[in-house]
Amino acid sequence: MPGEPQGDCLFCKIVEGHIPATIIRETDTTVAFRDINPQAPTHVLVIPKAHYATAAVLAAAAPELAADVLRETQAVADDEKLESYRTVFNTGSGAGQTVWHAHAHVLGGRGLHWPPG
Repeated sequence: MPGEPQGDCLFCKIVEGHIPATIIRETDTTVAFRDINPQAPTHVLVIPKAHYATAAVLAAAAPELAADVLRETQAVADDEKLESYRTVFNTGSGAGQTVWHAHAHVLGGRGLHWPPG
C-alpha cells in the first residue's frame, strides 16, 4: 500500500534504522544520505520517509511530500556548498531505478554534461 513501510525495501529499512547509512539531513518527512556508489563528488539521495515506489506515484498520491523532497534537495546543495547541481529522479528500470522507493539524487562537485549518459 502506498505510504506504508515495505519489509523488503532497502530505503524503508534505512528510515527505520535497520540498515546503516551516512545520513546528512533528516526532517519529519525526509531523510538524506550519501549514495554508496557515488557518481559525482557529491552524490546524496533524498527520500520520503513514507514508501512510494516511484516519483510519479509520490507526486500523484502525496504532492506535499514530493515538495518536501524537492525542498530538501536544495537544502542538501546548500549544506554541501554546491553552486550548481543536478537533481535526478530515475523512474522505472529502463531509466536506472534499482530501489523501488521514490528518491532524488543530488549530484554535484564536478561538471555535469548534457545529455547525461
